[in-house]
Amino acid sequence: MSSREKPSRDGYGAVGGGPPRSPNYKWYIVAMLWWIAFFNYADRQAIFSVFPLLEKEFHLGPVQLGLLGSAFAWVYGLGAPLAGAIVDRVRRKTAVLGGLQAWSVICMATALARSFPALLFFRAAEGIGETFYFPASLSLISDYHARTTRSRALGFHQTSVYIGTIAGGYFAGLIAEQYGWRWSFLVFGGLGTLLGLVLGRSLIEPSRGASDFTGELHTRNIPVSEFLRILSSTPTAWLLMFAFLCSNFVAVVLLSWMPKFLFDRFHLSLAAAGLTATAFVQLASMAGSPAGGWLADVLRRRTPAGRLIVQAIGVFGGAPFVVLCGLTASQSWLVFALIAWGFFKGLYDANIFASLFDVIRPEARGTAAGCMNMVGWLGGGGTAPIVIGYIAQRSSLGLAIAMAAAVYIAAGALLLTAIFKFVRRDSQRMQEELDAAAKA
Repeated sequence: MSSREKPSRDGYGAVGGGPPRSPNYKWYIVAMLWWIAFFNYADRQAIFSVFPLLEKEFHLGPVQLGLLGSAFAWVYGLGAPLAGAIVDRVRRKTAVLGGLQAWSVICMATALARSFPALLFFRAAEGIGETFYFPASLSLISDYHARTTRSRALGFHQTSVYIGTIAGGYFAGLIAEQYGWRWSFLVFGGLGTLLGLVLGRSLIEPSRGASDFTGELHTRNIPVSEFLRILSSTPTAWLLMFAFLCSNFVAVVLLSWMPKFLFDRFHLSLAAAGLTATAFVQLASMAGSPAGGWLADVLRRRTPAGRLIVQAIGVFGGAPFVVLCGLTASQSWLVFALIAWGFFKGLYDANIFASLFDVIRPEARGTAAGCMNMVGWLGGGGTAPIVIGYIAQRSSLGLAIAMAAAVYIAAGALLLTAIFKFVRRDSQRMQEELDAAAKA
């Protein structure tokens, strides 16, 4: 598309014209992407539930197990800025479906691993396909949903992460107990490939900025130099990215080490450990995420800091329960802590990208989401498994998990800085730029 081309649209912002879409299509698109995100997280979670089997077959220690978690995060994070930049220049539908097929095939190929280096390679390679999904899908959703419904739409989409994590954790353990760990990857990868074929004709590409502009659209590709200028002059975006780094560190601690923690401390089966580690916290997050989306949309109408306020409540509220998860010797108290942690996590998660999109222009949102994923997954997800493994090797896994609460507090401090110093100015400037573009 040329820099000033006006895309042909139907009545609801879809590229290419054709018959008008239902006014409800903006919610149908969220539902379809929900299933793709489900497999995005089910595939990446599956490996953690089979850690005990991998530990036995490949004779691995805690640091090597941690590397399996970190390798994915490093590739996912390193590829995120490039993926985001590509997403801002191609059809997002193509990026979503292409990424789904790529990571699903790699997931199935993981079953071929016969050594730790091979397993590490496939685990890292899966991050290449998955890194395209969130920049593309979130940019696409933001062009169907204006600020009045954006947090709710992204909050509902976020629930797929929780259900996918539960399914990956439980069914990977269940399948592994019955048929061996390799079948877990074959099943999830095969189902993801099938889903891509089913949804190929149903996803409709929207015009960029369709939900933000009030006049005729004049979309263009933003050069990297201009994007860096926008980012460098938007402190709120930087603070949100580093808050995401901290929150993602804590989230990956839960995803990567909690199944083994339950297996070791409470002597649960693989399936029970995978289910307990994911079901309580993720189901609670499913309640917290829509609540966080609704509350953020309400507060955003009153103050530009509305979404960030909800995120700050999430990380500060969750910190005490992270400590309790690591230190309690009672399975009942652990379940209570996981539920509380999950609810507050959902409040934060619903607004991760909605907050960012309040200060970043539509043409740059894919790249911005990619940069956020890079910071969050390299600095947070990429370090958490191996750091926790290192601490656990020298003390205990429970203490290592409890210590992660300090990282949540750091996230809250960054959010408070954005709330009180920068977000009002940054969001107002973005809106002025949108209004000027609409009049151009």
